[in-house]
Amino acid sequence: MFEKVRVVLVEPSHPGNVGAVARAMKNMGFERLYLVKPRRFPDEEATWRAASAGDVLDSAVVVDSLFEALSDCAFAVGTSARERRIPWPILDARRASAEMVTRASQSEVALVFGREDRGLTNEELELCHLHVNIPTSDAYRSLNLAMAVQILCYELRMQVLFEDLPESSDSDWDAPFADVESLSRFYEHLEQTLIDIAFLDPAAPRQLMKRLRRLYNRIQIDEMELNILRGILTETQKVAHELGALKTRSTQGEAE
Repeated sequence: MFEKVRVVLVEPSHPGNVGAVARAMKNMGFERLYLVKPRRFPDEEATWRAASAGDVLDSAVVVDSLFEALSDCAFAVGTSARERRIPWPILDARRASAEMVTRASQSEVALVFGREDRGLTNEELELCHLHVNIPTSDAYRSLNLAMAVQILCYELRMQVLFEDLPESSDSDWDAPFADVESLSRFYEHLEQTLIDIAFLDPAAPRQLMKRLRRLYNRIQIDEMELNILRGILTETQKVAHELGALKTRSTQGEAE
């Protein structure tokens, strides 16, 4: 399971935190670190803080966006302390870890951590299938980045080593789950189709696409199901365009 899990840090600002995260990961047996636009990397301070986990830093993957870091993942968990206008599925660290272990039996999974000062944006959180919150004391809520990574990695390790997890109902699924990149293309296709049939007004979209993203992320679609849905969207667009063309010709005929 450990080789299926990646830890993703979004725009870490301090190289010492990156090194401390690498050390926390290796303590718990995880080695796949992704860095989204780190402010300073590689850096001597990161190497120093990593201590004996320099190999985790050496193999770290540096990318330009969270989408790129998650593109081939079928399940992503984003850490969040913020209250959202539209609630998203959120679990504590223990229950989220159990879900990740179950998903990692079949596909790539990611644990996503935001910026030290402001966390993940709403748009970045929408790329994640569920959110995880560490229930800290009300008297002092602040957690260092490496502390948060340590807690989640510890819970993942405990799930693997000691918990009697129920067998995944997805273990014999007939198709792989759709990854983040495929889902992103589907959401673009869905949005354009809803515009084509005049169900979505792009000038006043409200929260429609956010709610649809939440719906489809919650049920987790496999690749075959996604192909079916996109086929339906394509045929819907064809009919919408044909009706639009007929309406245009009719209007022109009346004008003549």
